[in-house]
Amino acid sequence: MKTFLAERLPVFDLVEFAHDALLPRLMLVLVAILGPMLYRGSNAVFFQGTVEFRKMQRDLFRRADDVTLNAEIAETDELRRRVCDMIDEFRNGVDVEGTSSQVRELHRRFGEELRSQDIPADQYTQLRNLTRDIRDNLQNAFAQQDVNEIRPLIEEVLRHADNPAFKGTSAEQFFRIARDFLATAEKVDLSHQREYAQALREVEGILFHTQDLPGLLGPRPNGPQPLLVMLRYGATRWDQAQKLLDRFLWVEEWVEDRPGAPLVMRRTPRENLFPESLRPLFPYVQENAVRMLRPRFTAYWQFFLDDNVNSHYFGGVGPEILGTLLITVVGMLFVIPLGVVSAAYLVECASDGQVIRIIRMCINTLAGVPSIVFGLFGLAFFVLFLFPFLGFAPKPCILAASLTLAVLTLPVMIRASEEAIRAVPQSYKEGSLALGSSRFHTFMSVTLPAALPGILTGVILSLSRIAGETAPILFTGAVAMGDVPRSVFHPTRTLSYGSYDMAVGDRLAMMVPHNQYGMVVTLVMLILILNAVAIMLRTRVFRKLRGQ
Repeated sequence: MKTFLAERLPVFDLVEFAHDALLPRLMLVLVAILGPMLYRGSNAVFFQGTVEFRKMQRDLFRRADDVTLNAEIAETDELRRRVCDMIDEFRNGVDVEGTSSQVRELHRRFGEELRSQDIPADQYTQLRNLTRDIRDNLQNAFAQQDVNEIRPLIEEVLRHADNPAFKGTSAEQFFRIARDFLATAEKVDLSHQREYAQALREVEGILFHTQDLPGLLGPRPNGPQPLLVMLRYGATRWDQAQKLLDRFLWVEEWVEDRPGAPLVMRRTPRENLFPESLRPLFPYVQENAVRMLRPRFTAYWQFFLDDNVNSHYFGGVGPEILGTLLITVVGMLFVIPLGVVSAAYLVECASDGQVIRIIRMCINTLAGVPSIVFGLFGLAFFVLFLFPFLGFAPKPCILAASLTLAVLTLPVMIRASEEAIRAVPQSYKEGSLALGSSRFHTFMSVTLPAALPGILTGVILSLSRIAGETAPILFTGAVAMGDVPRSVFHPTRTLSYGSYDMAVGDRLAMMVPHNQYGMVVTLVMLILILNAVAIMLRTRVFRKLRGQ
């Protein structure tokens, strides 16, 4: 009969066609959509970690082999000092504003050192006047652009270099600065000081940390540690380092080849911005980048356990996973009983009258309301009205977020449970009632177990909705940063809100995209795991009902 109908009604081959053709295509589409995200997200766990990453792990999480790490740090610092020396030697000759400030600071610091010593007043006055003259000569030298005018001023300063009163004091830096400035002035056209100084600041910002951005190599060896944690380390990942290295070697600018033509990207070597004296810096860094950063394959499984540092610049998503589970579990504690009881009332108790039809229409309408509306409702009702009415503080918390998500997913749960209960054969109920069971006992012992697989389908749908929502918890219980919650009356961090916060942040998502994608992939994996557990439970119940 099937063959006869299939020959005349090809629609009967729809199932076979879907299995043979549509399903593989759908799988390919799913892989094409999720594949790039999964690949980017996996970079949060699997990557080439540099010595800076291992430093961070030791300093922040107490995880490192100190002996091996200290040996790597010693080797890399030696190479990095050469970079610092080349930059400092050149900067003292071109960045006269910064060098002048340094000279004034040295003069002030030397005065403090003299006051702390027990020396006669006349000797103190003589040394102060001498260092003032040295400072003024240096300042005058910085203001000149002709090397013939600079040389006598610097020679006057260096005439006092052998003074025993300056040995072991900060005043020794005067003479180092003077020698470096004279050496640079003899090699560099000082008429381009401002251009060189600006280009040098850009180079230093890429190699070392600036006021708000981390550099390729982090702080200078044996230099002061920055206050911000993100500035204490260089590129912790080799992919980050490669991007910074490219910025260091090349200058990108949009130019117009001809009038009216579209702008095109032009890349020029950054070393062309500097004189010959500093150009060796660029091949040195390029050739020794691997030795200065020591990349090594890293499987960072602690990403799922560690707390984040500096707004997800370092660390993992442990608190976010915990917060997502808390909100999901507490929300389901409200959704499941309310949904099942409501569905049971609509099917078993209520007559099919006008009021019930209106209730069903309202349930269907609520299923299509945007989630942001539920978030505003949760804020107005639970946070600002119900909690103060019950004597609790009117503040966002896990309980408010879970109640809001419960209201959001309740229509889905009711509809799924209602259809599952309605699908139970009427003969089951009639047989139980004929044996003398009450309607309540019949529902609990016959109808509900038979409808349980369908109810669990509603649980799966509600679970996915609760775990992945962002807008409702935005107003009712989620925070971007904060401590691990101690009760349901405290706000919490979640994966969905964390990824949203990074996406709408200033430059953090661009600086560490692997953490944003890692957070999204973790959320997808968490939902898959929860759904898998629910599906396994549903399958087990279904087989038990069938006697298998």
